[in-house]
Amino acid sequence: MNSTAPPAPPWHITEWLNSASPLSLEGLRGKVIMLEVFQMLCPGCVSHGLPQAQRVAEQFDPAEVAVLGLHSVFEHHAVMTPAALRAFVHEQRLRFPIGIDEPDGREEMPLTMKAYQMQGTPTLILIDKQGRLRLQRFGAVSDLYLGAGIAQLVCESGLPIDRSAPLSEVADAGCNETGCAPPVR
Repeated sequence: MNSTAPPAPPWHITEWLNSASPLSLEGLRGKVIMLEVFQMLCPGCVSHGLPQAQRVAEQFDPAEVAVLGLHSVFEHHAVMTPAALRAFVHEQRLRFPIGIDEPDGREEMPLTMKAYQMQGTPTLILIDKQGRLRLQRFGAVSDLYLGAGIAQLVCESGLPIDRSAPLSEVADAGCNETGCAPPVR
C-alpha cells in the first residue's frame, strides 16, 4: 500500500441504510475506512464481500475502523431498487452503514463507481486516516491480506512502536486460552 496515495474521491450517495445520519469522507477523518462496493445480485458480493465486511465490522474497533457498504448498481436497475436493498440488508442481517450510489441518470455506471474507476463488483476499498485511497481491489480479497492491510493503516500514526517494554508488562508467563508467553525472569 502506498502512503503517498491520492485523496479518495468524494462519494455520491442518495440514501444511507443502518446510519442515523449521512456519512462522508470528511466526517470519518481519523479512522481507517473499509468500503465494500457491491450489488445485491452479485454472487461474489453475497458469498464473499459482504460476509467479509461483516466480519471486519465485528473484529475491529469502530473508533478506529469504519466499515461501510456501497450498493453500486450498474445492471438490472429495475430489480435492484432501494426498497429491494432494504429487504436484502434486513434478510442478510448486515449491520454496518450502507450507502446507495447515485445513478448517473442514464442507467450506466453510478457516480461513485465512475469517480473511483471501478471495474465492477465486488470492489474493496481502503482509505487511510487522512482520507487517502490506499487500496482498491476488484474481486475477492483474502481475510488475511485484508486484516493485515487494515492493521497497517490503523497503526500508522507517525509514532514509533515501543519494543523495549519488559515481557512482564506485555504478558503473564505460561499458557492460557489466548496464547503462550515465555517465563519472566
